[in-house]
Amino acid sequence: MRIAVLKETAAGERRVALTPETAKKFIALGADVAVESGAGEGASISDADYEAAGASVASAPAVVKDADIVMGVRAPDPASLSGASKGAMVAAMFDPFGQRDLVDGYAKAGLEALSMEFMPRITRAQSMDVLSSQSNLSGYKAVLAAANTYGRAFPMMMTAAGTISPAKVFVMGVGVAGLQAIATAKRLGAQVSATDVRSATKEQIKSLGAKPIFVENVAGIEGEGSGGYATEMSEEYQKAQAELVSEHIAKQDIVITTALIPGRPAPRLISDAQIASMKTGSVIYDLAVVQGGNVEGAQADTPVVKHGVTIMGYSNTAGELAPDASALYSRNLYNFLSAFWDKEQGKPILDEEIGDAVRLTQGGKVVNERLNA
Repeated sequence: MRIAVLKETAAGERRVALTPETAKKFIALGADVAVESGAGEGASISDADYEAAGASVASAPAVVKDADIVMGVRAPDPASLSGASKGAMVAAMFDPFGQRDLVDGYAKAGLEALSMEFMPRITRAQSMDVLSSQSNLSGYKAVLAAANTYGRAFPMMMTAAGTISPAKVFVMGVGVAGLQAIATAKRLGAQVSATDVRSATKEQIKSLGAKPIFVENVAGIEGEGSGGYATEMSEEYQKAQAELVSEHIAKQDIVITTALIPGRPAPRLISDAQIASMKTGSVIYDLAVVQGGNVEGAQADTPVVKHGVTIMGYSNTAGELAPDASALYSRNLYNFLSAFWDKEQGKPILDEEIGDAVRLTQGGKVVNERLNA
């Protein structure tokens, strides 16, 4: 069983799908691990580190040749995998809804595409969930980046010259990223509030010491979709939420938006008029900027100043912490593949529940129900 790891080719992508730590674990399972030279540079991992772990380091063609499993952060171009074994597994993030042509290319190439974004939100798959591990880091980094841009102190400071009031931070969307954003802002000493369309998150917000800001008296709206994700809200709820947010957002110094709906553009949470109501010098960090953005006028990797408010958001926030993001992502992949490792056959044999959820292509066809619906 040969496992191949290539250097990421997407612009600005510094993460790598395998660390020396997990390379050792795969080798202990009996796998032959090959890594493209320079693959770990962006994550502060040298070729010598991989070799010390027992992996071989070579050029891309040599690494891919006869590979049974290819691991990536972003799914590589199928043309670059022409030397892999027939029907080789490729475990990576595919952005299946946004890059359907890529998925079709994998089907034509006869490769078995395994989309890590489609990992089901079930208890036994928690350690395999790349979206959660990367979102955790994204929520943390978003607060730090916003704090740096804000340019003022976060905690309350009492000095002989007077008192500095704590920064007010408002987190919109309380998933994994939002919860980490709340926790990080609280650790920095800010006065934190948060909102979500799912009423079940109220207690989570309170448990972190933040103030829940929720629409009340709109019957029958819980906002909970399958797998713990939020769903789109009714017009009545959207109107009530907009009014509540408009009133609250005008008093905030920093706003972190995190709302995403799988397979759809990011919902618009903050309008230009709401931005105009904020104080000069305030900062908005949009974690959904790549998916269209939660904030009107947001641009990926380019801070925009509107009405004296800075709107920002990295296209790859977790990638800004490449060493830690790579370590967590690599463990996710190991937990996934090793959970189904058949010692007799020396390879992973995926079960139906998780295998069918993540498998996009097999036998020359697109087989995932979510893509064929």
